[in-house]
Amino acid sequence: MAQQEDVFKKIVSHCKEYGFVFPSSEIYDGLGAVYDYGQNGVELKNNIKQYWWQSMVLLHENIVGIDAAIFMHPTTWKASGHVDAFNDPLIDNRDSKKRYRADVLIEDQLAKYDEKIQKEVEKARKRFGEAFDEEQFRTTNARVLEHQQKRDALHERFSKALNDNNLEELRQIILDEGIVCPISGTRNWTEVRQFNLMFKTEVGSTADGASTIYLRPETAQGIFVNYLNVQKTGRMKLPFGIAQIGKAFRNEIVARQFIFRMREFEQMEMQFFVKPGTELDWFQKWKQTRMAWHQALGFGAENYRFHDHDKLAHYANAATDIEFHMPFGFKEVEGIHSRTNFDLSQHAKYSGKKIEYFDPETNESYTPFVIETSIGVDRMFLSVMCHSYCEEQLPNGESRVVLKLPAALAPVKLAVFPLTKKDGLPEKAQEIIKDLRFHFNCKYEEKDQIGKRYRRMDAIGCPYCVTVDQQTMEDNTVTLRDRDTMEQHRVNIADLRSIIEDKVSITSLLKKIDK
Repeated sequence: MAQQEDVFKKIVSHCKEYGFVFPSSEIYDGLGAVYDYGQNGVELKNNIKQYWWQSMVLLHENIVGIDAAIFMHPTTWKASGHVDAFNDPLIDNRDSKKRYRADVLIEDQLAKYDEKIQKEVEKARKRFGEAFDEEQFRTTNARVLEHQQKRDALHERFSKALNDNNLEELRQIILDEGIVCPISGTRNWTEVRQFNLMFKTEVGSTADGASTIYLRPETAQGIFVNYLNVQKTGRMKLPFGIAQIGKAFRNEIVARQFIFRMREFEQMEMQFFVKPGTELDWFQKWKQTRMAWHQALGFGAENYRFHDHDKLAHYANAATDIEFHMPFGFKEVEGIHSRTNFDLSQHAKYSGKKIEYFDPETNESYTPFVIETSIGVDRMFLSVMCHSYCEEQLPNGESRVVLKLPAALAPVKLAVFPLTKKDGLPEKAQEIIKDLRFHFNCKYEEKDQIGKRYRRMDAIGCPYCVTVDQQTMEDNTVTLRDRDTMEQHRVNIADLRSIIEDKVSITSLLKKIDK
């Protein structure tokens, strides 16, 4: 675990050193849990967003996009339940004066039981070798069964406390499990209290005449309040979806793990409107569709899993998360929820407007049900960085840090180097870039020896480098180097685009999921 934490620290510092992510307003010592994306980070982030957007809007005829405002009428948040129920259960340690989310402390404890079981399994695997039967071991080994029993008992108790919103019981679980503060090491805990996560501000010119509004804590409500506008103007027939990418804001008290949990973040959400009674079929379909989107990046199926919710929101009839294996454990990157007709019904009730769908096939009007897919751009960015970061020992005894980013997401697709700064080589290199820059992001580098330039490009995840040398001036060929294999071969300048473009385009990813 400590080793994984070290890797995570390296990733955070790599993000800063190579222009991916900076602490916000760092010259003023930064602002807690707020980050800025640098010159390489913004390219990677935009590519992630483009991959998501095109997979939704290009590949589905019945999904369209919108871009709703961040500010909304305050009654929106009353209708959605956020004013009354958008809370985190928080607990303080009296000795360290640090505040924690009670549910996260208990989830970490559940993960510890899982780790203990896994350790026993790995020990046995080493002991028995090829003859090892993991399933049999898990169901018969006394120590594994003891850990599993404790985990299951805790899980059941935790789920009940969450569903009953029983804050005293959450505290009691923390005490009974002997959970200590990671900083003070003591169990000197306060009561658990609820804390609303919405940021308030005022709109209006005078203090007396100003009204309180909120920074939106999610982008979904902008879709729901525009349901009728889109459905009517687009003459949309059920089932259909509305997609949106936008900023959301949560006053996270316990923001942590770099860009994993921030106060200002970006969401990619799609609300899919369906006929009541078909929602659970669509829920299953969207689970598979979204998992395929993630796995097309090539990070390995073993690094993803579905995690069904212990506590369903009062309006949901099914909910699951897609979790990715980060250096600090399996963590949620995307949520898929069957939200029933709660949102549209609530907005109809609070606005006094009729929000229904007239079904021409059955000649009836009804409120559609909704399947939501919601993914955090920043969490997705972090999962991509965590999986791609690699420290390699090379055969010549040197080492390199390389970001093995999926080529379609890489900030720079091609770097072009003149071998020297004379004999017309820089001009030839610029000529190549001038031709290819219309098709993908290219970078020119002439500083330092060629090996150092390769290392710099490896560190930002650039999949291809081209070197222009004396032979180029004679036969119009260049050396093309592959980031991952480091293999080099000579190709004609005229062939560069056709060799590279298909591999680095978002289209190459979309084709993997649209089979």
